[in-house]
Amino acid sequence: MDEKTLVEQVPTGLFIAGQWRESSTATSLVVEDPSLGVSLARVADASVEDGVAALDAAAAAAADWARTPARERGEILRRAFEMVTARIEEFALLITLEMGKPLAESRAEVTYGAEFLRWFSEEAPRIAGRYGVSPIGGTRLVTTKGPVGPCLMITPWNFPLAMATRKIAPAVAAGCTMVVKPAKQTPLTTLLFTQVMVDAGLPDGVLNVITTRATGDVVSRLIRDPRLRKLTFTGSTPVGQNLMEQSANRLLRLSMELGGNAPFLVFEDADLDAAVEGAVAAKMRNTGEACTAANRFFVHRRLAPDFTSRFAERLAQLKIGRGTEDGVQVGPLIDDKARDDVARRVDEAVAAGAIVTTGGTRLEGPGYFYTPTLVEALPSAARLLSEETFGPVAPVVSFDDEAEAIAQANDTDYGLASYIFTRDLDRGIRVAESLETGMVGLNAGVISNAAAPFGGIKASGFGREGGAEGIEEYLNTKYIGMSVSAG
Repeated sequence: MDEKTLVEQVPTGLFIAGQWRESSTATSLVVEDPSLGVSLARVADASVEDGVAALDAAAAAAADWARTPARERGEILRRAFEMVTARIEEFALLITLEMGKPLAESRAEVTYGAEFLRWFSEEAPRIAGRYGVSPIGGTRLVTTKGPVGPCLMITPWNFPLAMATRKIAPAVAAGCTMVVKPAKQTPLTTLLFTQVMVDAGLPDGVLNVITTRATGDVVSRLIRDPRLRKLTFTGSTPVGQNLMEQSANRLLRLSMELGGNAPFLVFEDADLDAAVEGAVAAKMRNTGEACTAANRFFVHRRLAPDFTSRFAERLAQLKIGRGTEDGVQVGPLIDDKARDDVARRVDEAVAAGAIVTTGGTRLEGPGYFYTPTLVEALPSAARLLSEETFGPVAPVVSFDDEAEAIAQANDTDYGLASYIFTRDLDRGIRVAESLETGMVGLNAGVISNAAAPFGGIKASGFGREGGAEGIEEYLNTKYIGMSVSAG
């Protein structure tokens, strides 16, 4: 399917109570192609009133949906999985058009995102409580689990399908209704997926989707509404902290998948080839615009020269361009603001004495391209080390021993992901247990998996998405104590 035809078939309205509708203010917002810097489509721009209407629909549908048999909920997700999988090329192209990543990566995201639908289709009928006898006798202890209730889901722009399915699938499986607000930069994929859920048989009001540029006003109003029971957010730590503050008075159930500053540790006994390829994968997935992206590379001093030269060589070889072009491995950043931020951090480090081994430049012409960059000799206070950099920049620092490596890795407020390369299994386990992160890749540069719990600690948030733990975020536990006579 050609680009124009695909974009034209994507619904562009708000989806509320099973109907596509325009904004109450009849306004729209532009979705841009970041590889060309031009308009791709326009979608409805929801007002606060539209947001309330979406929550009205979710609240009205909540009781009936909660009573829907788990098997039926699971079958809807299974059908959606099959539909998305059958349309992998359409979804992949749409992701590439609105987000910019190469088609090969977009296809991988579709496969990954669809897997949440399959995984939670199988988890839905496995929701269970337990039965026990009180240790002091006489009372029977029964626990049951039920849906939390209407949820507000705020998703980011960098993985527009996977971030939607990772939240929607467990909520559907648990019996929750929801209002989804995708990022204004990449709403088209979520809108197309919404139509898939409708076609898969999801009842009206269970899933409601609003696109808006007035995110703060709309979200603040919904957070204050007593009918809302849960907020789940994926995005930056400062925004997450603000949402938590707003939610405090209502004691909302929260899941927060926030920023990262992932360390990548290479020990002296590491397989150098594997470490370099792992570094490329961990850094350059999604052009570095991923919260799990390796952000700080700590390499044993003995291995540092070889690792750095080979890593730099691999980065320099990556083909940059529009994601629809053959052989492209690096796409644009999401917008000019994002590119400016990356460039500014590199320039600051260089001004403080750092050395750019490769890259460090913007590409001339349309689109928001920045070359894959490796930086050495950084001052310890450089923002490239202390803050999350959402882009294709790899700062490399050397260390002398294991204790120093662990200390450097943990010297951050964040704690989402980390990576270790070593041939020594004892060391690998020892270091993995010492790193202050929610996820660890041991001799692996990509670890995201629908069957695994995704999430962090410290300033990277709390709650888990995926795995057996993922559905628990959308369930309440109820205890029933039953008095039983001795007879």
